[in-house]
Amino acid sequence: MSARQRPARETGTAAARRSGARPAAGRRGEPPVRGRTAATSRTSRPGSGRRAPEPTVGYSVVVGTTPLAARITGGLLVLAGLLGVAALVPTYLVLTGRPVGLADGPVGVLAALLVPLTSLAVGASLVAGRLPKFGLAHAGVAGALALGSLLIELHNGSQSVQRAGREVLGGQWLLTTSVDRGAGWWLNVASLGCLVLAAVCAVAAWGRTVMEDDGALDPARPGLAGLAVLLGAGTVLCLAQPAADLPELLVTNPRTLEQIVVEQQGPQALYERPGWALLGGLLLAGALLLCSVLAPSLRPRLAAVGGLLAITAVVLSAALTGVRAAGTPELEWSLPGAGLLVTGVAYAGLTLLVWRVRRRPVPPG
Repeated sequence: MSARQRPARETGTAAARRSGARPAAGRRGEPPVRGRTAATSRTSRPGSGRRAPEPTVGYSVVVGTTPLAARITGGLLVLAGLLGVAALVPTYLVLTGRPVGLADGPVGVLAALLVPLTSLAVGASLVAGRLPKFGLAHAGVAGALALGSLLIELHNGSQSVQRAGREVLGGQWLLTTSVDRGAGWWLNVASLGCLVLAAVCAVAAWGRTVMEDDGALDPARPGLAGLAVLLGAGTVLCLAQPAADLPELLVTNPRTLEQIVVEQQGPQALYERPGWALLGGLLLAGALLLCSVLAPSLRPRLAAVGGLLAITAVVLSAALTGVRAAGTPELEWSLPGAGLLVTGVAYAGLTLLVWRVRRRPVPPG
């Protein structure tokens, strides 16, 4: 290119810049275009016969700075999970001179590990500052449910004349004439106490934590709340009867040779126990109903997932405890126990459904 042609091209480019015209794409010296998305940057070429894809809106989350109170909440969840796992190792209670563990068998161990492992995983993500309202919602719901479980645990470790008899403890049908607390009981009580403290910290940190999304779940929240309330009511009704019970006896009268069905006194239901256990059962039932209503309404969507995940872990743990108790030779699985397992699986499906919600494609304007 000659020296005379170069100034002419430079002058033309400068004139185009002054007039506001943009150079054609693909030419040397074109400035890069920022802010494009994959859906809007792909366009069809003229005459190629291809249609441009419709623009879509993906799920987006805006996460601000995680406050210190939220990280403390995560630390309490981690501590509760570690204490809950450690409670499985030592002796739980000594009943009439017989040492008993917190869980017996693979089903019992799984039931005892559901809540601690879930708290451990969610707490670790909260300490790291990832999706803080997901962890805070989980901590708040898990702590509310743990308050009733803590009172029930205090009853299990107490010795009184009123409770002398047989009960299901650690998934076993055992005699409770005398009760001595073991290290596993203390660790389990400490784990539940950490969950209650985590709920208090979660409530304090909720308003100072910034986390928002695009509102993909908002249209479905009323229907999800109604479904969750039905599941909560069904769970409370199932807890009103023992998950495992003694079978009926068929006795023959030696004089008349008639067969009579005799009902045996089996394990007490959650709302039939005395003292701390009765108060704990009522608090647990009320917390299940209340959290089932509140969890689907939490914003953002992942906060609702965290709350429902906490309910799922507690209900499935109670259902698996009934399954373990039904495995003993004396007891058999009852209809409320089967219903409790169904509601636990339904809660898990509802949690998965809320987690999978995404925005639909936006129609072209």
